[in-house]
Amino acid sequence: MNSAAKRSHAPEIIVVAGCLIALISFGPRASAGLFQIPMTLQFGWGRDTFGLALAIQNLLWGLGAPFAGAIADRFGIVRVLCVGALLYAAGLVMMAYATTPLQLHFGAGVLIGFGLSACSFNLILAAFGKLLPESWRPLAFGAGTAAGSFGQFLFPPIGNILIETLGWQQALIVFAFTLLPVIPLATMLAMRKTGAAVGQAAAANLPNQTIRQALGEAFKHRSYVLLVLGFFTCGFQLAFITVHMPAYLKDAGLPAWVGGWTLAAIGLANAAGSLGSGWLSSRMPKRHLLAWIYFGRAVAIAAFILIPASPTTAIIFGITIGLFWLSTVPPTSSLVMLMFGTKYMAMLYGFAFFSHQVGGFLGVLLGGILYERFGSYDIVWWLSVALGVASALINLPIVEKPVARPHAQPA
Repeated sequence: MNSAAKRSHAPEIIVVAGCLIALISFGPRASAGLFQIPMTLQFGWGRDTFGLALAIQNLLWGLGAPFAGAIADRFGIVRVLCVGALLYAAGLVMMAYATTPLQLHFGAGVLIGFGLSACSFNLILAAFGKLLPESWRPLAFGAGTAAGSFGQFLFPPIGNILIETLGWQQALIVFAFTLLPVIPLATMLAMRKTGAAVGQAAAANLPNQTIRQALGEAFKHRSYVLLVLGFFTCGFQLAFITVHMPAYLKDAGLPAWVGGWTLAAIGLANAAGSLGSGWLSSRMPKRHLLAWIYFGRAVAIAAFILIPASPTTAIIFGITIGLFWLSTVPPTSSLVMLMFGTKYMAMLYGFAFFSHQVGGFLGVLLGGILYERFGSYDIVWWLSVALGVASALINLPIVEKPVARPHAQPA
């Protein structure tokens, strides 16, 4: 029997450490929209300039995820998480001192983008899949996602307070320092090799399968391709709302605190939605769960843009969309593990996440470009609705069973 990675700490410690990393890494990124108006006003930039920086961030976060996942699969997750945290912090510092669009795009776009690819929840979920017993995994996937959501609840209101009291530059520096605890926490996710196997109700790992073979197998698998395509919509909707919602509400005549608390409401509701999704992932077909989530988002967005904006409607929308926010992640990651096993889970989930981030890139970029062109976000809002319906339909034909491997050995 092939050796397998076994946890070096108790499951409780692994889950807590992973959840704290997810919370810390997701918080500053979820607060990015708060800095759009102060930065564009100070430097006279258009929203398309700020939007491009965040679009680059989303794209490189996704582009780097498969490579970070492959490195973590091969050499372990600890070094990857530490390097990611340092890149992320450096990007926030450079963003704070950026005075030209190029500096903004390199700091907020390139450094933070690659930093996120190496220290965000996509790697945490892969670590949970490798380190935790099978019985822990569905709820742990939900908990890791929910922890990122709780970071979205905590950081935007704090960011608003810091911007108002210290200024936007110092707020970014404070956010940079909050990433440093990721380094000691990452050591709790170290893996060691043993002869004991961790049971899994998923595809058996192929001990001699190469990265190239794993990729060829995955992209010839129709259900994986459908899953990857559907995940595009998730990124489009989330990134657009995260970056442009505060400005959209400001344009509607609402005070700045409404945008911060709407993002916070999304984060808090997302924690509940992600935990619920993790629980449901083991109790109903995952493809049906994904279809309902995407359709629910489409309905929530359509209702929000058809009703006049007010603090009450904004917060209600934040709670409603928050329930569907990252609830796609537990069933998506569970399906990847079910289809292909844990050996290359970080990399294969990374490719699904790349699709997610290509969607995020376009959501942020189109939001800025179309706003500057038409003075409104309406086109992107309605595009989000249409994509939600499309992804609901795309996920329905997915077949929920392991890929056929007649000579596979359990791992």
